[in-house]
Amino acid sequence: MADRSTSQTPPSEKVDFGNEVDFLGDPVLGLKNLGFHVFQTSENIGYGGPDNMPNIRFEIDPNVDAHPSDNYSTMVWVPDAAPVTGRWSPFIDATSTGYWYLTGNETACTQAARCSFEQMKASLNDGGEAPTIYTVSVGKGRDHMWIGAVDGLRINRNIYDFEADGVRTRRAD
Repeated sequence: MADRSTSQTPPSEKVDFGNEVDFLGDPVLGLKNLGFHVFQTSENIGYGGPDNMPNIRFEIDPNVDAHPSDNYSTMVWVPDAAPVTGRWSPFIDATSTGYWYLTGNETACTQAARCSFEQMKASLNDGGEAPTIYTVSVGKGRDHMWIGAVDGLRINRNIYDFEADGVRTRRAD
């Protein structure tokens, strides 16, 4: 079994599909439109409930004045439960649904103290050097296995469609 490849108890894996090149150095505060479509299966709900969903993660340099030597955190969006099962969802907007947090406790937005998208951006906008993006990914953490699909990842004006022959980028209308 693939989940036996980790030493955690219980054994579990994490998966990410992302981009380590195209977003490097982009401003976190410039993020305005984010989200995706999801195909949520009944089987998946059986493993982790209706909230068992993939998320969007940005590895960033938070550049917060309170932690000047901290140059790494992951900014995570956790969506609400899928609105439909057994078919593609409408666009799930990461700027207005679900919650956000930072993994390094650089601001008040932590996994224990969830923030809205606007609260997250405000927490990083402390008047110092602006936070920047290292990488972007869609993934699933180690809590429950996930059986489903993601498509139509939107980051600002670009929509990324995941096809059998690769990722196709198109402009949002």
